[in-house]
Amino acid sequence: MSSPDGNDGASKELAMAALLPLVSAALVLGLWQFAVTAAQVPEVVLPAPSAIARQFVSSLPELLRQARFTGVEAVEAFVIAAMLGMTLAAAASFSAVARDALFPNLVVFQLIPKIAFAPLFVIWLGVDAPARLAVGVFLSFFPIALSTTSGLASTDSNAVRLCQSLGASSWQTFVRVRIPFALPHMFTGLKIASTLVFIGIVVGEFISSNAGLGHFVLSAGARSETPKVFAGLVALALLGLGFYGLIVLAEHITRRWWRG
Repeated sequence: MSSPDGNDGASKELAMAALLPLVSAALVLGLWQFAVTAAQVPEVVLPAPSAIARQFVSSLPELLRQARFTGVEAVEAFVIAAMLGMTLAAAASFSAVARDALFPNLVVFQLIPKIAFAPLFVIWLGVDAPARLAVGVFLSFFPIALSTTSGLASTDSNAVRLCQSLGASSWQTFVRVRIPFALPHMFTGLKIASTLVFIGIVVGEFISSNAGLGHFVLSAGARSETPKVFAGLVALALLGLGFYGLIVLAEHITRRWWRG
């Protein structure tokens, strides 16, 4: 049974973990505000945080519309990438031949700067949503496939042999043993992919879109509306942070459910 002192210590650690990032962010913003004001830096070069906040509030209705466009495409690309990555990882776990044939190629593709493929997707798929989805899927697919494959391969061999000795089928062993062992790796890949997918969609919006937060930032930059650019970046950060939080929540729920 845990002592009150232990609970108090844990609570203090959690409070400090939540407080320190906020304090450091507030310090950076304060220094930024002071430096820009004291040096009289033109707003077109670097706006003060207060100017960005005012612009964010005034542009909020438009930002929400553009965020909806970007968010929907990011979720679609993420779901496709997750399905493809996990399917490939499952195939590799069932077949040593498939694993030996595919895994080295995945590693090689992971080393390629995948943003460079964006113009090719525009050539192949046109300037509409399929090209943006392809860029998002291409960027986010690899960490999911690699992490899940690594997790499935790291399953405790003693647990697998025990299932086999009890007469469990390959599918039962996969569901009851391999997946629980792979969950930490799988969600690591999903969390990495949840950030990369927004990069892919925004790059796609830079190249071939008339809507979305990427288009909002690009248009504001072309008109030298620097506070608007920063407001769009803040919206992107909040959208990405919210999506990342959903993945963390899904991990917590999934791991509790599987243990149950």
